[in-house]
Amino acid sequence: MFLVTGATGNVGAEVVAALAKAGEPVRALVRRPDAVLPDGAEAVIGDLNDPASFEDALKGVDGIFLLPGYHDMPGMLARARDAGVRRIVLLSGGSAALENLDNAVSAYMTLAERAVRDSGLDWTFLRPRAFMANALRWLPQLRAGDTVRAQFPHVAAACVDPADIAAVAALALAGGHEGRIHELTGPVALRPADQVAVLAEVLGRDLEFVGLSNEETRAELEASMPREYVEAFWDFYVGGTLDEATVHPTVAEVTGRPARTFTDWAEAHADAFS
Repeated sequence: MFLVTGATGNVGAEVVAALAKAGEPVRALVRRPDAVLPDGAEAVIGDLNDPASFEDALKGVDGIFLLPGYHDMPGMLARARDAGVRRIVLLSGGSAALENLDNAVSAYMTLAERAVRDSGLDWTFLRPRAFMANALRWLPQLRAGDTVRAQFPHVAAACVDPADIAAVAALALAGGHEGRIHELTGPVALRPADQVAVLAEVLGRDLEFVGLSNEETRAELEASMPREYVEAFWDFYVGGTLDEATVHPTVAEVTGRPARTFTDWAEAHADAFS
């Protein structure tokens, strides 16, 4: 039995689907009893920030797909180990390699990886770069018109399809990837304008791209997230401390097929932009 945390999120939902499709027994940790899951997936309600709430979820579980950033990662991992869990596949990120505890994003990624390493459990770390699904943040603009205004317009990222992350995660949960760090990217680095051009072609719309200045970007960020996260992303994308443009071949090496392109992702999710 595999337990998937964050089971309704961009990546977690894909992990549940991949395991269910493969016929693997999968339990999805959710917070709402009406969560929609694939056939064959078992829902269990719980919250990893409330250890008492997920004791039942751990019964019979061999491996966990785990998100970072919970309040007591060491305590939660100890409970998992005591319940008989053997393997953790942690969704981390490229900023974990920076080990910058003064950066809010790098810090929680780094501390999560350290907790898993120290847990005594077998582990695999997945370090994806930006998600292709992040393009969904432009939905309100696309529903309102044909202009997309984007933050950090000069930053290129080899965005990865969450379904590819899930494919690697499902294989890692099955075993054979213990002690490995998988750097996960798409096949090419794109700037926001490049992504919008792909969306224009896939959707058959004449879209206009407008890159925001640093001042406009910072104002938007400060209106939508805590200051420590604004500074973290500023450090990554203005300070240039995080490389998301380098392409890694890991998806193809692990799955035996090429990583999906942004065009592939856009075509698969075109209905969401309607």
